[in-house]
Amino acid sequence: MTAPHHTPDLFALSEINGPVLRPGDPAYADEVTGFNLAALHTPDVVIGATGPDDIVTAMRWARATDTPVAVQATGHGANFPIEQGLLINTSRMTDVHTDPTARTATIAAGAKWSHVMASAAPHGLAGLSGTSTDAGVIGYTLGGGLPVLGRAYGYAADLVRSFQVVTTDGILRETDAQHEPELFWALRGGKGNVGVVTSLVTDLLPLPRLYGGGIYTPGENTETLLRAWTDWTRTVPDEMCSAFTILRLPPIPQIPEPLRGGFWARVAIAWPGLPAEGESLIAPLRAAVPVAVDTVEVMDHAALDRIHMEPQDPLPAREACLLLRDLTPDAIGTFLEQAGPTAGADYPLLMVEVRHMGGAMARPSAVEDAVCSRDAQYFIDSVGILAAPPAAEALEQATARLYTAMAPYGTGHTMVNIHGTPGDEQDIARAWTPEVYDRLRHDKATYDPANLLRYGHAVTPA
Repeated sequence: MTAPHHTPDLFALSEINGPVLRPGDPAYADEVTGFNLAALHTPDVVIGATGPDDIVTAMRWARATDTPVAVQATGHGANFPIEQGLLINTSRMTDVHTDPTARTATIAAGAKWSHVMASAAPHGLAGLSGTSTDAGVIGYTLGGGLPVLGRAYGYAADLVRSFQVVTTDGILRETDAQHEPELFWALRGGKGNVGVVTSLVTDLLPLPRLYGGGIYTPGENTETLLRAWTDWTRTVPDEMCSAFTILRLPPIPQIPEPLRGGFWARVAIAWPGLPAEGESLIAPLRAAVPVAVDTVEVMDHAALDRIHMEPQDPLPAREACLLLRDLTPDAIGTFLEQAGPTAGADYPLLMVEVRHMGGAMARPSAVEDAVCSRDAQYFIDSVGILAAPPAAEALEQATARLYTAMAPYGTGHTMVNIHGTPGDEQDIARAWTPEVYDRLRHDKATYDPANLLRYGHAVTPA
């Protein structure tokens, strides 16, 4: 279903404190553009929300006019272009309040993890952020939230105490484990299918520092390092968090020397325990291959971005992922055939990564949620830069080949945040087990029966 081609009357939106823009307005392009430039949004209307009242007004207008709604804070997860409809931009809502006594943070809809770090770090506290603190907290957490320190502490959704959310009837609700528990369940792992979150309250961790960084070796050592890392992951304690990455880096100034323009294999490390113990644990990796660059060191938790070195500037990206049951010798061989050194210098995937799962992420949340990746031992994801044809076609083909080849070793499921551009209903459903997907569809029928929230990775009402 799509929105009408005409723009509905906007009089009711005059109560909104932030900007209300239509195509052709001078600030429209800036308002709709997010981090992933591959998703070029063209909504009929975009509002720049300044607080919960703006979102309530917008949702009531959308319901009255039967206008579909999408939400964007930073646009890191923007894998789907928004055409027509209403786009709510929450990027102005960046307030974060840290309660050092309760060890909690109240985080507004548009806040990034960097905002949380700035608020929590002076108290020696930290949140469970992913590989880039430039990403928004809310969208990340609604998808479960795969943290750098996930093996040690679980998913970001596991630490959420409560949400403030506007459902499609225009009602601002407070939900937690005791109040509207089914809504609370669906918001933790079910993505944005049942409402527009205006803020959340989450637990923080007493974690001012960690031992982390990357161990890099030239790409010709990919197989040796991958096999050593796989064997090593079977021996380390739950608190050791790591990922193996193949990097084909472009020769651009944003990438530091000597990594710029190179083909590398890397193991990224994050260890929240004593540095000396972490150094002893990773010694076998340092001994396995010639190490060209070693950035593993004691760092402030607020410097977490230095571990994975994610891009900081907007770019047009194509990502995809698959949860793996295990990393068997056959799986390693298939992975190397697809993405290793023999794939060629013109292989279009910028990054292919295997994350070590398990640990705290394998344990159920204290309060049941919709996260469906707890049975995976490893996780593979990839990123390519979308360029003009035929490079874009080559990227799509390489991505399809990789995941088709790795499918026999997978659980059959993906993670919703990193799934990539959603396809048909069968493809969308791969982010959850059949039981959880069916439950989400029934919750969708309760909280969004008109299917207004139907952009992106959306389920249909039962």
